Amino acid sequence: MSQRPYNFSAGPAALPEEVLHQAAAEMLDWHGSGMGVMEMSHRGREFMSIAEAAEADLRELLAVPANFRILFMQGGGLAENAIVPMNLSRGGQADFVITGSWSQKSAKEALRYCDAKVIASNAEGGHLTMPDPASWALRPGARYVHVCSNETIHGVEFQTLPDLQALGSDAALVIDCSSHILSRTIDWSKVGLAFAGAQKNIGPAGVTIVVVREDLLGHALAVCPSAFDYKTVADNASMYNTPPTYGIYIAGLVFQWVKRQGGVAEMERRAVEKAELLYGYLDGEGAGFYVNRIDPACRSRMNVPFQLRDESRNEAFLAGAKARGLLQLKGHKSVGGMRASVYNAMPLAGVQALVAYLREFAAANG
Repeated sequence: MSQRPYNFSAGPAALPEEVLHQAAAEMLDWHGSGMGVMEMSHRGREFMSIAEAAEADLRELLAVPANFRILFMQGGGLAENAIVPMNLSRGGQADFVITGSWSQKSAKEALRYCDAKVIASNAEGGHLTMPDPASWALRPGARYVHVCSNETIHGVEFQTLPDLQALGSDAALVIDCSSHILSRTIDWSKVGLAFAGAQKNIGPAGVTIVVVREDLLGHALAVCPSAFDYKTVADNASMYNTPPTYGIYIAGLVFQWVKRQGGVAEMERRAVEKAELLYGYLDGEGAGFYVNRIDPACRSRMNVPFQLRDESRNEAFLAGAKARGLLQLKGHKSVGGMRASVYNAMPLAGVQALVAYLREFAAANG
């Protein structure tokens, strides 16, 4: 089989090739059951074994404590922007830290269900830095504080999670970790709830992972649909309504793949290696032709936005990249430029190929 192109899409994103081959082999008949996974009852013995294994593997990979529940839900991060305040706010106060497009969406949506307030923002500087937690205007009555721990579009990432207790707040910390889940450990002592859309580091679009501390269950607003009440979902082992069964199956295969690679610690080591290679070129040899303006202290390891200093060459750059099997490098329409998403499934060889092309294009057009 010839080398597949390297897909730098921000999501839905590339999956490990091993996982794709396994899913293809099991498409018509899963483990001798005579059924493909998409044909199974979600409450049948076969699929329940898939879901239980996926949950157990995720708990192991992220070292999720016993007093947290893992839920498989639907609707992606955008739905969680409503589901979280419907479950956690009790109609009261919720604080939001704005670090890019996704946290902005979260704060705006929460206003429909509670007293949502922006307590810190990096918008004035163009989302290039991270607001210092010591400067956050935390409200003593807030039920939770929401952060997006990795902003997919703007390319900023919390290198360490804020310690709200140390900042004098007893609010639960909610993290949207959609675009860097499984690329680094999570300090659960600081977190009340974490959610992540699957379509970047876990699997196909359709599954949303929610990891929620048990004491936060059972407080949903009356307006909250029963299928989105975390307690109802938890009490029914994520089977209250029909979940995205095939997506859960693929997620489970990805969890097994991550374990075979060496777990989250190895994913983080690889993420650091890939990020250092790409940022190193952009900041060093390529600095005269390309630019990344994000503060190095908060640059994302997963999503690397950059611009050509001469943006009239953008289309030629993208055409040349595609011809070399380097796909989906165009930046988000709201910020322009380029973006390379280097999730867990992106091998080091893919980043090496990208850097080689960046060097080649700069030499030919500089």
